[in-house]
Amino acid sequence: MNLKKGASKRLAVLVSVGRHPVSGIARYSRNDAAAMSMAVALAQSTAAISLDIIHAGNPDNAALSDYLALGAKTVKVIALEDDQNIIPVLKQALENYDLILCGSCAEGGEASGMVPYLLASQLGLPIVADVIGITPDPASASDDVKTDIMLQQFLPKGRRRAIAVTLPALLTVHPLAPSNARYAHASLQSGAIDRHKTRTQLSSVTNNLDQQQVWRLSPATARPLKLVAQEKRSGHARMLSATVAESRGGRMIQEGSASEKAQAILTYLREHRLVDY
Repeated sequence: MNLKKGASKRLAVLVSVGRHPVSGIARYSRNDAAAMSMAVALAQSTAAISLDIIHAGNPDNAALSDYLALGAKTVKVIALEDDQNIIPVLKQALENYDLILCGSCAEGGEASGMVPYLLASQLGLPIVADVIGITPDPASASDDVKTDIMLQQFLPKGRRRAIAVTLPALLTVHPLAPSNARYAHASLQSGAIDRHKTRTQLSSVTNNLDQQQVWRLSPATARPLKLVAQEKRSGHARMLSATVAESRGGRMIQEGSASEKAQAILTYLREHRLVDY
């Protein structure tokens, strides 16, 4: 596949309803808005790309209009009840897309952020996390080059990594990704919410695809504690590790089988007494 030649490519951005961190009022998700801004810029700079903004949930949610104000011409809403599983329905809706963008996490607490990974697993697509930039691969005009897009991936401590990706693929956008989305009342008035299916139709589809999985809502519980190795280094060494990547004392495992990598992680956990088996 090539973004510069051949048939038109289909690009989808999944958007969710976020919540204001202080008031808790429903609003657009900043992470999803950054993904939408990145997709709009790619569609405007590259010919033969169709862009769809997709949401699964309540089409009457007023927060969806925020995405219209931020530049979406149409938000396609797959109408679902609050207790319905969105994964089977999204899988069905996204099967023919070449590129899917999502925010890196929802604004719903520690349990959020699994939707992109579940969708990638269901669709059989590779997933690249923490993307902060996307451009068509300039070398893809050659028939000898198999990649379609070039990604810039966020890494800790300000580092970045360039990745060449062949479509189809699914990307999650990092919260620090630049966003050019600006609220415009005129865009809000000209945009539209497109209801794709009725609740009755979707209910039957969902029940046929997955009768066992049902979302369950419950009050938030205590936040899980992260496993942290006991710090034995001096204050000077810890200060250096915060500014210089080479002084952290860890090691990056890039080669070896999955079993060897898992064994290395287990050895680390045992050495720091984070597991007792």
